[in-house]
Amino acid sequence: MSKYELKLPKMGESVAEATVTTWLKNIGDVIEADDVLLEIATDKVDSDVPSEVTGVLRERCFEEGEVVKVGEVVAIIDIDGGASEDITEVPLEAEEEAQAIEEEIERVAAQNQIMTPAVNTAGRFYSPLVRNIAQAEGITKSELDAIIGTGAGERVTKNDVLEFIAQRKPAATPIASSLQGSKIAETVSKIKIAEDNIAIPKSKPEPVNIVSGEDEVIEMSRMGKLISKHMTDSLATSAHVQSFVEADVTNIWNWREKVKNDFQKRQGEKLTFTPIFMEVIAQALREYPLMNISVEGDKIVKKKSINLGMATALPDGNLIVPVIKEADERSLVGLAKKVNDLANRARNNNLSPDDIQGGTYTVTNIGSFGTIMGTPIINQPQVGILALGAIRKVPAVIETSDGDFIGIRKRMFLSHSYDHRVVNGALGGMFVQRVKELLESWDINRVV
Repeated sequence: MSKYELKLPKMGESVAEATVTTWLKNIGDVIEADDVLLEIATDKVDSDVPSEVTGVLRERCFEEGEVVKVGEVVAIIDIDGGASEDITEVPLEAEEEAQAIEEEIERVAAQNQIMTPAVNTAGRFYSPLVRNIAQAEGITKSELDAIIGTGAGERVTKNDVLEFIAQRKPAATPIASSLQGSKIAETVSKIKIAEDNIAIPKSKPEPVNIVSGEDEVIEMSRMGKLISKHMTDSLATSAHVQSFVEADVTNIWNWREKVKNDFQKRQGEKLTFTPIFMEVIAQALREYPLMNISVEGDKIVKKKSINLGMATALPDGNLIVPVIKEADERSLVGLAKKVNDLANRARNNNLSPDDIQGGTYTVTNIGSFGTIMGTPIINQPQVGILALGAIRKVPAVIETSDGDFIGIRKRMFLSHSYDHRVVNGALGGMFVQRVKELLESWDINRVV
């Protein structure tokens, strides 16, 4: 009976994995093409995974809450609509070093006339270490199959076997003593090291956090966990450095105050500062194309399109980054409409996967929270992100042909974070300086 493997589709160049949130179909359900099988979530957006064929759901390869990588099989479907033969579970694949050590232990075992049990008929995988402990202690295959595994994927670990031996034979000599001094013990030790370092890497110990009875413990949301991982991965990937400039935006402030009411009457849209900033940043990226790049291994990808990510706050406190595609080709009216549309749909959780993919540079308006400046984290695989600080009334030196004097101006800080692996200080500084120049030279007589 033929079967179809449904794989997690690609959801954008920066999305490598997703979390299964809800299964909408059960094993044995008849499904039609385009029926939604499950719901998934990334650190950017929730989405559905539809079936690509008609048939019967044979197997769900991941449970709710588990993480799936793009391209991995999430479900197996009988496309003939009938029951198929049992599908043997594929054993976990070891790395080359683990495979070499496994071959070594089998060779040593053969020399010592010890038979190592293989994968059982149910397809359950046992590591060479577990096999040899079981054989040395005379554990039958049925007994081994009955042991509840506590390892990844319910794999039986060394401790699981030793606990079983202790319960079955309380007075028995520990397995480590019975094997001590033999060639098997030496090779088993190598297997244990390989398993620790390859199959199930040990994580760093968590810091001790003492919680009193009056403290409230709040579970991180699913999106919060994904964002946390995305941010720490970015810091581990890029060499973050920052450049800061202060821009005088008095002309922009006064111009917007003059035109915003007429703009809303004509266009039916609010004119915020965001589309104005987006227009200026897109122009600066055209002039400095090496800021509009991404890094893939040891190669630099120079992007043809200028797609601006717009960090948007959600009601639950998380952030999402919808993308304005071809931002440099849009008019100010077009940018205003797109900014408002993406912001509204983001807050109502109505963004599609296409809305949050393809960004080449990101802008975050931290000034909307009253923040003066910050050091934003780069949105991988991009190489730059610009934080816009709050616009403030400040005393400033005003240069005129009649001399300098002090006046009240509208000013804001621009905080530019960039990847120092590929963007040097000169380029990073000149880019943000150009954004400042464009903001300060805004035409107060512009018609929109």
